[in-house]
Amino acid sequence: QVQLVESGGGLVQAGGSLRLSCAASGVTFRNYAMGWFRQAPGQEREFVAAITPSGSSTNYAESVKGRFTISRDNAKNTVYLQMNNLKPGDTAVYYCAADLYGSGSEIIRRYEYWGQGTQVTVSS
Repeated sequence: QVQLVESGGGLVQAGGSLRLSCAASGVTFRNYAMGWFRQAPGQEREFVAAITPSGSSTNYAESVKGRFTISRDNAKNTVYLQMNNLKPGDTAVYYCAADLYGSGSEIIRRYEYWGQGTQVTVSS
């Protein structure tokens, strides 16, 4: 059974930082590109960042470039999202997702497995 479990969300003031984690089980983690997406109330789910299976390449949405960093530890079956200089506009539920042999795509439908999400709230 495939499970992706996010953690690390919470309430933070603007300018603060959070580190999200996503622990995977039931998959050969090193074969999957991993992505982070987010969905704000009343909005569509949107791409945030992605990383290739080896971790050699990353991809970011323009809105988070220079503030967010995606990384992974294949030995721990975990992907991370370090979020710095957070803004109220970053408030959303953040989801991790897995794409078998993926290339770090921004396309939601490429991702086969999804976590349940973790809430990030940034106050002004």
